[in-house]
Amino acid sequence: MTSLHITRVRRRRLGVATAAAGLIATLLTAGPAAATPDPGDAPAKKKSLTTSQQAEARAAIESGEIPGVDEIVHSKNIEHVANVPKDAIKGTNSDLAFQGKYAFAGNYDGFRIFDISNPKAPKTVSQVLCPGSQNDISVSGDLLFLSTDSSRNDNSCASTSQPATEKSSWEGMKIFDISDKSNPRYVAAVETACGSHTHTLVPERRNVYVYVSSYSPSDTFPDCKPPHDGISIIKVPRGAPEKSAIVDFPVLFPDGGNPGAPTNPGVSKTTGCHDITVLPSKDLAAGACMGDGIIFDIEDPEKPRVIDRVQDNVNFAFWHSATFNQKANKVVFTDELGGGVAATCNEATGPTRGADGIYDITGKGDKRKLVFRSYFKIDRHQAPTENCVAHNGSLIPVKGKDIMVQAWYQGGISVWDFTDSAKPKEIAFFERGPVSDTSAVTAGSWSAYYYNGYVYSNDMAKGFDVLKLHDKRTDGAKKVRLHELNVQTQPDYRR
Repeated sequence: MTSLHITRVRRRRLGVATAAAGLIATLLTAGPAAATPDPGDAPAKKKSLTTSQQAEARAAIESGEIPGVDEIVHSKNIEHVANVPKDAIKGTNSDLAFQGKYAFAGNYDGFRIFDISNPKAPKTVSQVLCPGSQNDISVSGDLLFLSTDSSRNDNSCASTSQPATEKSSWEGMKIFDISDKSNPRYVAAVETACGSHTHTLVPERRNVYVYVSSYSPSDTFPDCKPPHDGISIIKVPRGAPEKSAIVDFPVLFPDGGNPGAPTNPGVSKTTGCHDITVLPSKDLAAGACMGDGIIFDIEDPEKPRVIDRVQDNVNFAFWHSATFNQKANKVVFTDELGGGVAATCNEATGPTRGADGIYDITGKGDKRKLVFRSYFKIDRHQAPTENCVAHNGSLIPVKGKDIMVQAWYQGGISVWDFTDSAKPKEIAFFERGPVSDTSAVTAGSWSAYYYNGYVYSNDMAKGFDVLKLHDKRTDGAKKVRLHELNVQTQPDYRR
């Protein structure tokens, strides 16, 4: 596989952008710009392009305006040091968590544990087959948490798909004992309303609280009926995880949240949250909740209180995730336009849709407010066959700077600086060329996180990647060493 070092930002021809516009229109027929939920646990389907779209993609590849199929390109200040392809677990790769010398990689068919003591040569420690999308993953001490957001016939790892219209169907949280990394043990399960699309840990000494995000209720679902305007909170006793139970379902949107279309065309109706990030050192959390962005107080983890709430009914279709800066006076929200399956990184979509929204947090205490400052989106236009939109990322802990690394599906991985909230800028990137130049295939980096000197990425199709930055602007982060990292439970890097 060829690796190219590129110092300039690549830009696409207008013809390719026009072809991409035709593709996004095809993929978003359910609504003008409404987001589709993240890929399900069924195998990704290829979507054929028109003859003219295929010709545009091939011409762009031949001219060098986009990388060739599976070709790797990157800026000079980032190095691709390792890739580990999928092995026994064949499904869609999803999120990542870290503990000591281990990385934990979610997959729609289960999870995989890597020994990353040598980041240049990760080794598989164990693989656990336990289907049930999307297997969002976190770790705390000897416990591993796994989200199930597809309707199953029971809560076992041998379960099969079953319609959510069946009362006996199960979705929710699974808990494993990972005291022996080579042999994880399934120890508990808690069913939650509408399943668990993602989850966030609020760890304490004796207990771990789990904030469960889920959405899309239906009158036809016995265990997921509307309204669904809050989150499930699970209390997990560390010494007795089998006693885990839901302790509350706080309503975060008493007014129902963003009504979506037709009031706000192209915006997802708020029926829960997609993802929550907590900053325990500040008793603060940020929620990306479909049609709304919120910050809330978690001093009492069982009783979260909303402090402020914002909407963007012009450019945001689906509030997807959130990241605080180190001082907790900014938060970056992502917009998952097209649900992660559409080609939205193109001239036709533009620089403000499918982007990050940067908000300053002003004021103190319950008077804190979210104030919009700017958008950030990669400007390397992608092929019409490449799904691309803002997705999961983490801070790179550089003292005095606000820098993060972020996944963009087939848009690759971007390192960008938002120290000036109004003028964010990219400082490094890594990407592969399209998986296909004839069909739209769901692939690319799901999560890209910085951990103890390296960037780790879980590519949905290509496997586990390890990257290393060589840049004086990020070198200071190498001094920060963590024992554990769940990105949605942000550490206080300044301590």
